[in-house]
Amino acid sequence: MEIRLDYTKVQPEALQTLLKLEGYVKKSDIDHKLWELIKIRASQINGCAYCLDMHTKDARAIGETEQRLYMLSAWREAPFYTDAERAAIALTEAVTKISDAGVPQELYEQVRKHFDEGQFVNLIMAINAINCWNRIAISTGMIPR
Repeated sequence: MEIRLDYTKVQPEALQTLLKLEGYVKKSDIDHKLWELIKIRASQINGCAYCLDMHTKDARAIGETEQRLYMLSAWREAPFYTDAERAAIALTEAVTKISDAGVPQELYEQVRKHFDEGQFVNLIMAINAINCWNRIAISTGMIPR
């Protein structure tokens, strides 16, 4: 696999725009380990090797366990996640695959049991940010190094 183009050189302003969203999420109240789980789960669904490589390394660097990382694709059957994490991961899946069924009211209510309105918005921003990064990486042929 070859990199198709370096979008950061072709359109540097595009990178800066997305970095602003990333900066917003980074300053939000989303737990950093949860944020990495969101990034990893969306990247698994989207098949983004570049982002999976990056975010599994980032998650380990902040203390996430190998077991939780390995089990993330089977989180429903794994007992290693809190109810709040499960709600956020389910939301990540729904937003990432939005054309399948949208975000059902039942899921919204489940997420809201653990996150207030502002936190819900922050989760949505985080999920959309990683989906955008995934789509850029896949479209431009970015590969893990």
